[in-house]
Amino acid sequence: MKFALALALLLAPAFALAAGPQSLGIFGDWTAATYGSGGAKACYAFTPAKSSSLALPKRGAVLLTVTQRKAASDEVTLAAGYTYPKSPTVTLTVGTSVLEFYTAGQTAFTSGGKQAVAAFQAGTTALAKSSGPDGVTIVDNFSLKGFSGAYGAIRKACP
Repeated sequence: MKFALALALLLAPAFALAAGPQSLGIFGDWTAATYGSGGAKACYAFTPAKSSSLALPKRGAVLLTVTQRKAASDEVTLAAGYTYPKSPTVTLTVGTSVLEFYTAGQTAFTSGGKQAVAAFQAGTTALAKSSGPDGVTIVDNFSLKGFSGAYGAIRKACP
């Protein structure tokens, strides 16, 4: 009994690592990773905002993410780091492409994921304009340097 408990404690860190996110690498300003396994496996590439037009107290992480899953591909989201107000306006501009987003809580989603990915592959920066607290407009700037490499890694890991 003691041996089984000791073995379980020794192996627990290895199992914990296998169950958590697994890095696929860093590609320029983007990070690629996987989470889960089998049909529940998700592969994602993300980058933090390089700059923001307005500093909000206690603002959380501001991330642009592209996710691949078996059931859905090219899911593009923005994590605002604050809860969006009611009826917000959220757009992401890459070059001449302007993508509209809808929101839930602190996350904005686009139904135009394939168009977003194509724009990311051709662009150098993405500017997100969002309705913020108290009616202010927040502008977050994201680098697209390395996006194509990160995207290729997640497509390979989650075909």
